Amino acid sequence: MACTRTLGRLSESAYDFIDEAYLHHLLEGQVDRRQVQEVLAKSLAKQPLDPEETAVLLKADDPELVEEILETARRLKREVYGNRIVLFAPLYVGNECVNDCQYCGFRRSNADQVRRTLTFEEIRRQVQALEDRGHKRLILVFGEHPRYSPSFIAECVRQVYATRSGRGEIRRVNINAAPLDHEGYRVVKAAGIGTYQVFQETYHRATYAEVHPPSTPKGDYFWRLDALARAMEAGCDDVGLGVLFGLYDWRFELLGLVCHARHLQKHYGCGPHTISFPRLQPAQGVTRQWPHRVSDGDFKRLVAILRLAVPYTGLILTARERPEIRREVMRFGVSQIDAGSRIELAGYTETADAQQMDREQFLLGDVRSLDEVIRELLREGDIPSFCTACYRLGRTGEHFMEFAIPGFIRDFCTPNALCTLMEYLQDYASPETRRLGQTVIQQELEKIPPSPRKQMLIDRLRRIAEDQERDVRF
Repeated sequence: MACTRTLGRLSESAYDFIDEAYLHHLLEGQVDRRQVQEVLAKSLAKQPLDPEETAVLLKADDPELVEEILETARRLKREVYGNRIVLFAPLYVGNECVNDCQYCGFRRSNADQVRRTLTFEEIRRQVQALEDRGHKRLILVFGEHPRYSPSFIAECVRQVYATRSGRGEIRRVNINAAPLDHEGYRVVKAAGIGTYQVFQETYHRATYAEVHPPSTPKGDYFWRLDALARAMEAGCDDVGLGVLFGLYDWRFELLGLVCHARHLQKHYGCGPHTISFPRLQPAQGVTRQWPHRVSDGDFKRLVAILRLAVPYTGLILTARERPEIRREVMRFGVSQIDAGSRIELAGYTETADAQQMDREQFLLGDVRSLDEVIRELLREGDIPSFCTACYRLGRTGEHFMEFAIPGFIRDFCTPNALCTLMEYLQDYASPETRRLGQTVIQQELEKIPPSPRKQMLIDRLRRIAEDQERDVRF
C-alpha cells in the first residue's frame, strides 16, 4: 500500500506493510494441537515465524496448549541466551514535547507537568550518579521538540561517554527519541550510539489516529512506521521496535511487530536488535479508560509467543512492571531489563524514594535499587551482565546475526557476562551481593568443560579481581 502525507523523504523500502484486514483474518477461527506443535517445532529449530505461524500460537487458548507454549519459550530462551540478563538504566534528558499522546504524562496539553531539559552539566551529574551505582549501559530518552535536534542528541551522547566517576564509565548509549530523517540519523550515529529505538505504539490505524492527534508530528502514522528503515539506510545497524500494549488488541499488535521485523529483515539483511513490549501504566492527568488493557496472564503469553516468533531478537522488559511480574516473565524469553531506574528529570540525584508524577512520563512498577535487582537475579540462577563487547567489536547488525544465528553468541556472551559481573562485585556490590555473586561465578565456571577458552576466562576474571584490570572482554 502506498504511503500518504509524511514529514520528509521516506526510505527506499517505504510502503505500508501492515495489512490490517489480513492480520484480523489470521486471528479468526480455532487451531488444534497438531498445528500448534508444528509451529513450536519450527521455533525450537530457531527459525523465525511468519505472521501465519505466529497467529496459530495466538489462537491457542486451551490451557494445556498455553502451558506448552510457555514451556517451549522457556526452553528456547535457555538454548539461545543461556541464563544471562543484560542490565541498563534509562536517563530522561527532557520532557518538553509538541505531541499530545493521550496516554502520556509528557503530552503538551498536560499543564501540570514540570517541564525541564537537563543542561550538559546536569547530564554529567546524572551519569556520575549512575556510574557510582555500577551502571555501564544507558538509554537516553527525549520528548519530541525542536530543542531535541539531532545535533543536541549527539552532543548529549558525547557528554555521557566523556563522563567518568572513579572506575565508572558508560560503555554503550542507546537512544529513544522521535523519528528523524536520514541526515539526522547520520548525525546521531556519528556520536557512537548503540541502538536507536522508535516505538510504533500501535499498528492499528484507527487507534493510532485516536490517541495521536493528526495536528501533531506524531500523528503521521507512515512517517513513524518508516522510521527505522530510514535509520538503517543512514547507517544505524542496531534498531529497536516497540508497542505500547493496551491501546489495542494485543494479538493484533504482536502480529504487527512480527510484520515489522520481517520487513526490516527482508530489505536490510537483519531484523531489529531489540523489541520492547511495555504495558500501559498510570500517567499524570490520564483518566481515560482503556478497554484493551493486557492481563497478567495474557502478558505472559505475549512475551512467550514473541520469543518463539523472533528467536534471535533481544526482548526488553521494563521497570513499568511489578517485581513479581518481571520475575516470572523473564523466564519466557527476556534478555534485557532496566534496574535501579528513575524516570523523573534529574531523578538519580534530586528525588527521594517516592515517585514524582509531575516530573515523569508514567508510573514505574519496580523501583528497587540496582544492587537489589542483581541480588535477586543471582538467587534465581541468572548471570547479571553489563556486556557491551559485541557493539564495540563490530558484532552488530547483520554481523551480529551471523554470530547469533548458529548459536555461537553464547561463546561470547557468557564469558563477557561473567567478566562484567566480576567488575560489579569488586567495585559496587554490597557484601551480601558480592558473596552471592562470587558463588555464582564459580558455579558457572564449573559448568564449562576444560578448554583453552575456559582457562582464558579464568585468567581474565583473576586479572579483574586481583590486578584491578577493567573492561576485559571477549
